[in-house]
Amino acid sequence: MSDWSFVLRLNQPLTPEQADAFDHCDAFADGSVSYTLGPEDPHRYAHHPDPAKLSELSCDIEAPSLLDAIAQVARDIRLIPGLRATGVRYDDAVTLAETAQRSGRSVQSLVELSRGQHGPIGFPDPESDTEGTVFYSWREIAEFLRSIGDTVPETPRELAVADQVLRLAHELESLEVTPGTLRALGLPTA
Repeated sequence: MSDWSFVLRLNQPLTPEQADAFDHCDAFADGSVSYTLGPEDPHRYAHHPDPAKLSELSCDIEAPSLLDAIAQVARDIRLIPGLRATGVRYDDAVTLAETAQRSGRSVQSLVELSRGQHGPIGFPDPESDTEGTVFYSWREIAEFLRSIGDTVPETPRELAVADQVLRLAHELESLEVTPGTLRALGLPTA
């Protein structure tokens, strides 16, 4: 099993009641999923949280595949009344371990590239160093890896599929679609 890091988009920001339910839900007790809760009256504060961040969950899930990890959190979030997953994305900030997972390269080869060993110079500089963890820009590393001949997709297929399925499921919930129509579209009805 591998650890998979991603950001799950929600249909709405968590309310204080939903945050309390989240905090007491056994499915999230291990701390592998986190949220940002905004203040009740944000206009009273000089700094306003990014509204998009309030509708997202940061996830670091152990699962056999990225698709399994996303499905697990999308299923579990429905345990919180009123919440559902509406999409998924990768964060741009990555460690070399996350980069290895996304690119198919070993961590060791990325360490060597970052130090200019056994490869061209030009590996992107770290974005930040937080408590001993070095973060890079995934976009910059992917660009660099493409420039040296690696095939690195813009979005991994599993992530793209999961995002499309979650978006579709969200849209279908607001429509009245008959089981026959769903079957005709090739979608399951149960």
